[in-house]
Amino acid sequence: MPSAKILEQKKAETAVLTEKIKNAKSGVLVNYTGITVEQDTALRAALRKAGVEYKVYKNTMTERACAEAGYAEMKEYLQGMTALATSANDEVAPAKILKEYADKIETFELLAGFIDGKTVDKQGVAALAEIPNKDTLVCKIMMGMQSPLYGLAYALQAIIDKSGEAPAEAESAPEAAE
Repeated sequence: MPSAKILEQKKAETAVLTEKIKNAKSGVLVNYTGITVEQDTALRAALRKAGVEYKVYKNTMTERACAEAGYAEMKEYLQGMTALATSANDEVAPAKILKEYADKIETFELLAGFIDGKTVDKQGVAALAEIPNKDTLVCKIMMGMQSPLYGLAYALQAIIDKSGEAPAEAESAPEAAE
């Protein structure tokens, strides 16, 4: 039977983990069996660079923290050697990086994850990894909005050039600027 001091310490650690899970935009649970030290070091460096926290917790602690955070469905995936990666500011970073390593390392396996208050299975995490990051999506939307405007401007300019009705001051304006 653990002492009261150890129980309090475990409760505090579980509370910290619960808060990390609650504050995370997304998280991914992996089975890290068979990963070498070099691979683990490279994985952790890539995750740190992306602002993702990756840590090995005891399965019972992870189970309690997930249940308290509203992800009780994660319990079925907590078997064997598991690690949890969470991100407080990027929804797709943990899934992207961990899927990349799962594809390279045969024994490294994606188990499940969570995003937007919902638990997702292995296929959901893989699908999440395929989504471009937020900056890329914003860039694509902006280019999509600009493209019709550029097309309109080029069409109008072609009509003006074809009809020969370009204003005289517009033709001489570049010469004046030189």
